[in-house]
Amino acid sequence: MQLNFFLVAAIAAIVPLLVGFIWYHPSVFGNAWMKVAGVDETKMKEANMPLIFIITFVLSYLISFPLTGVVIHQMGIFGMFNHHLTEAPTQKLIADAFAIAGNDFRTFKHGALHGAIVGIGIALPIVAVTAMFERKSFKYIAINAGYWILSLLLMGGILCQFVDLKSFG
Repeated sequence: MQLNFFLVAAIAAIVPLLVGFIWYHPSVFGNAWMKVAGVDETKMKEANMPLIFIITFVLSYLISFPLTGVVIHQMGIFGMFNHHLTEAPTQKLIADAFAIAGNDFRTFKHGALHGAIVGIGIALPIVAVTAMFERKSFKYIAINAGYWILSLLLMGGILCQFVDLKSFG
């Protein structure tokens, strides 16, 4: 079942919130994260959590846009032949011309793989560079990068499996 991109992006944007609720729960990595991040219960209670959740959702929604292009390989072909992909025979001709079948690699597993690659190849280095300048520990890097790798893996799987490319045209 393929859905409109904007709907799927909104669903995928919920993933970092859900993963965060679990990942940063005190019984998982929450206590360890608070210690290495230098955050205590008092500081946590001072935060405007509804605003943080809303901003997290909006930023995660923005992440869905470029991530879709990474996890769906047909995006390049779609961009080149935008107006012709609505006609089934033309779509098959174009896909055959580029030696790929229309929806090959449109699985959760494939999207999750590429989401994990983005997490390891982009999110991990960004988190690590920032953490080094903030003089944070390896444990801090591992906890935060692990969160982003898992979030991007799941987001990539959802986007790859469910985005309808025709919703871009």
